[in-house]
Amino acid sequence: MNAEQNVYEGLTEQHGDTTDGHWAFGTGFSDAGVEITAPVPAGVDPADLAAYCLMLGDDALIYSHRLTEWVSNAPELEEEVALANTALDLLGQARILLARAGEVEGAGRDEDRLAYWRTDAEFRNVALAELDDELDFARCIARLLIFSTWRLAVLNRLLDSSDPVIAAVAGKGVKELTYHRDYAARWTLRLGDGTEVSHRRMQTALDWVWPRVGELFRTHDVERRLVAAGVATDPADVRAEFDDVLDQVLGQATLTRPERPAAGPIAGRSGRDGVHTEFFGRVLAEFQSLARQHPDATW
Repeated sequence: MNAEQNVYEGLTEQHGDTTDGHWAFGTGFSDAGVEITAPVPAGVDPADLAAYCLMLGDDALIYSHRLTEWVSNAPELEEEVALANTALDLLGQARILLARAGEVEGAGRDEDRLAYWRTDAEFRNVALAELDDELDFARCIARLLIFSTWRLAVLNRLLDSSDPVIAAVAGKGVKELTYHRDYAARWTLRLGDGTEVSHRRMQTALDWVWPRVGELFRTHDVERRLVAAGVATDPADVRAEFDDVLDQVLGQATLTRPERPAAGPIAGRSGRDGVHTEFFGRVLAEFQSLARQHPDATW
C-alpha cells in the first residue's frame, strides 16, 4: 500500500463507533503513523515545515467551513450535495496537513488542538478562504473557481515534494481539485453565458473576489526557504498557469477579467502572517464554539 493510501485510509478506518476518538475530527492515525511521523527531510527546519503545513491546511480548513454554509442554502439539492462533498474533500486535506504540522512542531498539539484552540492570529490561511459570500451563489462559484484553479496548480507542483506527507496530500488532492475546478468552470459558463441577469451577477461576483487574488501568489519567506529544500513550491510560479485557465473559462463565459486592484497586506503582513479580514473573527467564533464549550467531549 502506498503512502497516499495509508494516510487517507488512516483517517477513516479507525473511526467507527469508538469511545476514545475526539468528538471533532478524531485523531486515529494508527495505520498511517509511519507517514505522519516520517522524519523531517534533511536540511529542513521543522518549524518551517510545520508552518507550511499550516498554510496549506488552514486554507483548506477555513474554506471548507465556509462551503458548509451552503448546506440547506444551495439553489438545488444537487448543488448542495456537490458543495458539501467539496467541503469534505478539503477537510480531509486539512486534517492530514494539520496532523503533520502538529507532529513536526513537537509541541504535543494534534489536529483537533490546532483546529479548535488557536487564536485568529495563529491561523495562516489566505483571505480568499475566509470571505463572507453572503450566500450569493455567483460569489460562491467565483471564489471556488479562483481557489480551485490556484490550489490545483500548487498541488500539482507538490507531487514531488521531499516531504512524503505533503506529496501524499497532493497526490489525492489533485484528483479532488480537478473536479472542484471543473464544477466551478461549468457553472461559470452557465451563468456567464446565460441570461442578462445571470451574466451581470457572475461578473459582479468576479469583481467582488478579485482584490483577494493577488495574495495567492505572494511568496512568503517560509515558502522561499522550503522551495530551496525541495519541500514547497513558489506560488508566484503558478500565476501563468492560473491566468491561462481563467482566460479560457472567462472567454467562453463571455465574462471580463476584472481590473480591480489587489488588496494589499497590512503593514507588509497578510493571512500567511496571521493578519485577517474583518470576517475571520466571526468565522472562528462559530467554528470553534462547540469545542470550547465542551472541551472534554468525545464521540
